[in-house]
Amino acid sequence: MKVLVACEESQAVCIAFRERGHEAYSCDLQECSGGHPEWHIRGDALAEIARGGGYDLIIAHPPCTYLSNLGANHLYMGDEVISRPKGIFPADEFRLMNEDRIRKGILARDFFLAMLNAPCERIAVENPVPSRLWELPAASQCIQPFMFGDPYKKKTYLWLKGLPQLIATDVVEPTGLWVDGGHGKTTKMQTFGFRDPKTRSKTFPGIAKAMAEQWG
Repeated sequence: MKVLVACEESQAVCIAFRERGHEAYSCDLQECSGGHPEWHIRGDALAEIARGGGYDLIIAHPPCTYLSNLGANHLYMGDEVISRPKGIFPADEFRLMNEDRIRKGILARDFFLAMLNAPCERIAVENPVPSRLWELPAASQCIQPFMFGDPYKKKTYLWLKGLPQLIATDVVEPTGLWVDGGHGKTTKMQTFGFRDPKTRSKTFPGIAKAMAEQWG
Protein backbone atom coordinates (compact mmCIF):
# COMPACT_ATOMS: atom_id res chain seq x y z
CA MET A 1 0.00 0.00 0.00
CA LYS A 2 1.27 3.49 -0.84
CA VAL A 3 0.66 5.85 2.07
CA LEU A 4 1.07 9.62 2.44
CA VAL A 5 1.25 10.98 5.99
CA ALA A 6 0.58 14.68 5.46
CA CYS A 7 1.85 17.36 7.84
CA GLU A 8 4.09 14.95 9.73
CA GLU A 9 7.70 15.81 10.54
CA SER A 10 8.10 13.30 13.39
CA GLN A 11 7.59 10.36 11.00
CA ALA A 12 5.90 8.35 13.78
CA VAL A 13 3.05 7.14 11.55
CA CYS A 14 5.26 6.84 8.47
CA ILE A 15 7.71 4.57 10.29
CA ALA A 16 4.89 2.44 11.75
CA PHE A 17 3.65 1.72 8.22
CA ARG A 18 7.17 1.13 6.90
CA GLU A 19 7.76 -1.45 9.64
CA ARG A 20 4.78 -3.36 8.26
CA GLY A 21 6.07 -3.35 4.69
CA HIS A 22 4.14 -0.41 3.23
CA GLU A 23 5.55 2.30 0.97
CA ALA A 24 4.87 5.21 3.29
CA TYR A 25 6.08 8.80 3.07
CA SER A 26 5.83 11.67 5.52
CA CYS A 27 5.28 15.13 4.05
CA ASP A 28 5.77 18.49 5.73
CA LEU A 29 7.13 21.98 5.13
CA GLN A 30 9.75 21.23 7.80
CA GLU A 31 12.64 18.82 7.68
CA CYS A 32 11.80 15.48 9.30
CA SER A 33 13.01 14.59 12.80
CA GLY A 34 12.30 10.86 12.56
CA GLY A 35 15.70 9.92 11.14
CA HIS A 36 14.56 8.83 7.67
CA PRO A 37 14.88 11.72 5.20
CA GLU A 38 14.68 9.18 2.36
CA TRP A 39 11.04 8.64 3.34
CA HIS A 40 10.25 12.34 3.70
CA ILE A 41 8.81 14.75 1.15
CA ARG A 42 9.58 18.33 2.13
CA GLY A 43 6.90 20.58 0.73
CA ASP A 44 3.20 21.41 0.58
CA ALA A 45 1.12 18.27 1.17
CA LEU A 46 -1.73 19.52 -1.03
CA ALA A 47 0.73 20.09 -3.87
CA GLU A 48 2.04 16.55 -3.41
CA ILE A 49 -1.50 15.17 -3.57
CA ALA A 50 -2.25 17.27 -6.67
CA ARG A 51 0.75 15.72 -8.41
CA GLY A 52 -1.13 12.43 -8.35
CA GLY A 53 1.28 10.10 -6.60
CA GLY A 54 -1.13 7.17 -6.66
CA TYR A 55 -1.64 7.05 -2.91
CA ASP A 56 -3.93 4.34 -1.54
CA LEU A 57 -4.24 6.00 1.87
CA ILE A 58 -3.78 9.55 3.15
CA ILE A 59 -3.41 10.26 6.86
CA ALA A 60 -3.37 14.00 7.53
CA HIS A 61 -2.47 16.03 10.61
CA PRO A 62 -3.44 19.58 9.58
CA PRO A 63 -2.09 22.39 11.78
CA CYS A 64 -4.52 22.92 14.65
CA THR A 65 -3.19 26.21 16.09
CA TYR A 66 -6.03 28.30 14.68
CA LEU A 67 -8.78 25.65 14.73
CA SER A 68 -8.60 24.08 18.17
CA ASN A 69 -10.96 24.83 21.00
CA LEU A 70 -7.91 25.24 23.26
CA GLY A 71 -6.83 28.35 21.34
CA ALA A 72 -10.30 29.88 20.98
CA ASN A 73 -9.59 32.66 23.49
CA HIS A 74 -6.93 34.04 21.16
CA LEU A 75 -9.71 34.91 18.72
CA TYR A 76 -10.53 37.92 20.88
CA MET A 77 -8.72 41.20 21.54
CA GLY A 78 -8.29 41.04 25.30
CA ASP A 79 -11.13 40.80 27.80
CA GLU A 80 -12.73 44.19 27.19
CA VAL A 81 -16.48 43.97 26.60
CA ILE A 82 -18.04 46.53 24.23
CA SER A 83 -21.64 47.65 24.72
CA ARG A 84 -23.91 48.56 21.82
CA PRO A 85 -27.49 49.84 21.57
CA LYS A 86 -30.15 47.28 22.32
CA GLY A 87 -32.29 46.00 19.50
CA ILE A 88 -29.75 46.58 16.71
CA PHE A 89 -27.86 43.31 17.11
CA PRO A 90 -28.83 39.97 18.72
CA ALA A 91 -26.46 40.59 21.62
CA ASP A 92 -26.08 43.80 23.60
CA GLU A 93 -22.43 43.19 24.43
CA PHE A 94 -19.56 41.70 22.48
CA ARG A 95 -15.78 41.26 22.52
CA LEU A 96 -13.64 42.62 19.70
CA MET A 97 -12.34 39.85 17.42
CA ASN A 98 -8.71 39.43 16.41
CA GLU A 99 -9.02 39.88 12.64
CA ASP A 100 -5.60 38.42 11.87
CA ARG A 101 -6.41 35.33 13.89
CA ILE A 102 -9.76 34.98 12.11
CA ARG A 103 -8.10 35.17 8.69
CA LYS A 104 -5.58 32.51 9.66
CA GLY A 105 -8.40 30.37 11.04
CA ILE A 106 -10.26 30.55 7.73
CA LEU A 107 -7.14 29.46 5.85
CA ALA A 108 -6.60 26.61 8.33
CA ARG A 109 -10.21 25.46 7.92
CA ASP A 110 -9.87 25.53 4.13
CA PHE A 111 -6.70 23.44 4.35
CA PHE A 112 -8.41 20.96 6.70
CA LEU A 113 -11.38 20.54 4.34
CA ALA A 114 -9.09 20.19 1.32
CA MET A 115 -7.35 17.30 3.07
CA LEU A 116 -10.63 15.65 4.03
CA ASN A 117 -11.93 15.96 0.46
CA ALA A 118 -8.71 14.96 -1.32
CA PRO A 119 -9.05 12.58 -4.30
CA CYS A 120 -8.30 9.36 -2.44
CA GLU A 121 -10.58 6.49 -1.42
CA ARG A 122 -9.13 6.17 2.10
CA ILE A 123 -8.52 9.27 4.19
CA ALA A 124 -8.04 9.94 7.90
CA VAL A 125 -7.74 13.50 9.20
CA GLU A 126 -6.63 13.97 12.80
CA ASN A 127 -7.09 17.06 15.00
CA PRO A 128 -7.81 18.00 18.60
CA VAL A 129 -11.23 19.27 19.66
CA PRO A 130 -12.07 22.08 17.22
CA SER A 131 -13.73 25.37 18.04
CA ARG A 132 -17.40 25.42 17.10
CA LEU A 133 -16.78 28.72 15.31
CA TRP A 134 -15.33 26.88 12.31
CA GLU A 135 -18.28 24.48 11.90
CA LEU A 136 -16.14 21.54 10.81
CA PRO A 137 -17.97 18.34 9.81
CA ALA A 138 -18.83 15.93 12.61
CA ALA A 139 -15.89 13.73 13.51
CA SER A 140 -16.06 9.97 12.96
CA GLN A 141 -14.65 9.10 16.38
CA CYS A 142 -12.77 10.36 19.41
CA ILE A 143 -9.68 8.55 20.69
CA GLN A 144 -7.29 8.93 23.62
CA PRO A 145 -3.63 7.83 23.97
CA PHE A 146 -4.50 5.66 26.99
CA MET A 147 -6.66 3.50 24.71
CA PHE A 148 -3.50 2.42 22.88
CA GLY A 149 -0.99 1.88 25.68
CA ASP A 150 0.29 5.44 26.27
CA PRO A 151 -0.85 6.55 29.76
CA TYR A 152 -2.05 10.06 28.97
CA LYS A 153 -5.23 11.95 28.25
CA LYS A 154 -5.27 13.97 25.04
CA LYS A 155 -8.66 13.98 23.34
CA THR A 156 -8.15 13.52 19.62
CA TYR A 157 -10.77 13.47 16.87
CA LEU A 158 -10.59 11.47 13.65
CA TRP A 159 -12.49 12.26 10.45
CA LEU A 160 -12.57 9.08 8.34
CA LYS A 161 -13.39 8.33 4.71
CA GLY A 162 -13.33 4.74 3.49
CA LEU A 163 -11.75 3.56 6.75
CA PRO A 164 -13.10 1.78 9.86
CA GLN A 165 -12.88 3.38 13.27
CA LEU A 166 -9.75 2.53 15.24
CA ILE A 167 -10.26 -0.18 17.84
CA ALA A 168 -8.55 0.26 21.21
CA THR A 169 -5.56 -2.08 21.51
CA ASP A 170 -4.24 -1.66 25.05
CA VAL A 171 -6.35 0.34 27.49
CA VAL A 172 -4.26 1.59 30.44
CA GLU A 173 -4.90 3.90 33.37
CA PRO A 174 -4.06 7.51 32.39
CA THR A 175 -1.51 9.17 34.66
CA GLY A 176 -2.15 12.73 33.53
CA LEU A 177 -2.96 15.24 30.83
CA TRP A 178 -0.54 15.53 27.91
CA VAL A 179 -1.72 19.11 27.25
CA ASP A 180 -2.94 21.63 29.84
CA GLY A 181 -6.67 22.25 29.45
CA GLY A 182 -6.19 26.03 29.42
CA HIS A 183 -8.95 28.66 29.78
CA GLY A 184 -8.24 28.81 33.52
CA LYS A 185 -9.86 25.44 34.08
CA THR A 186 -8.81 23.33 37.03
CA THR A 187 -8.43 19.59 36.84
CA LYS A 188 -7.67 16.72 39.17
CA MET A 189 -5.40 15.19 36.55
CA GLN A 190 -1.66 15.82 36.70
CA THR A 191 -0.07 17.83 33.90
CA PHE A 192 3.57 17.58 32.95
CA GLY A 193 4.66 21.19 32.47
CA PHE A 194 5.03 23.21 29.31
CA ARG A 195 5.38 21.42 26.01
CA ASP A 196 6.16 23.27 22.81
CA PRO A 197 3.66 22.98 19.93
CA LYS A 198 5.83 20.52 18.01
CA THR A 199 6.01 18.14 20.98
CA ARG A 200 2.29 18.51 21.74
CA SER A 201 1.36 17.58 18.18
CA LYS A 202 3.43 14.40 17.81
CA THR A 203 1.48 11.18 17.31
CA PHE A 204 1.75 8.72 20.19
CA PRO A 205 3.49 5.42 19.34
CA GLY A 206 0.48 3.31 20.31
CA ILE A 207 -1.85 5.26 18.03
CA ALA A 208 0.63 5.16 15.13
CA LYS A 209 0.99 1.38 15.55
CA ALA A 210 -2.79 0.91 15.63
CA MET A 211 -3.19 2.94 12.44
CA ALA A 212 -0.62 0.82 10.63
CA GLU A 213 -2.03 -2.48 11.89
CA GLN A 214 -5.71 -1.70 11.36
CA TRP A 215 -5.64 0.48 8.26
CA GLY A 216 -2.68 -1.16 6.55
